[in-house]
Amino acid sequence: MATVDNVRNELIDKIMSIKNRAFLEALDQLISSSLPQSESIELTQEQETMLEMSEQDLKEGRLISQEAMDKRNLEWLNAM
Repeated sequence: MATVDNVRNELIDKIMSIKNRAFLEALDQLISSSLPQSESIELTQEQETMLEMSEQDLKEGRLISQEAMDKRNLEWLNAM
């Protein structure tokens, strides 16, 4: 069974090959009309706490670059 990402990527590939402007505009209208207009997402208390902790980390400068995180992860994986 194809994952959502696989299906999405296959659709993108097909759309990229379409040259008919009217078809693309119709497809755009179809997709736009099927999207929810405003969807609220309810967060759990744990998710809200994690977001608050992240904001505090940003304020206090507790950051790490992606490169440093990749290096740390690689070292951890190699230690196993």
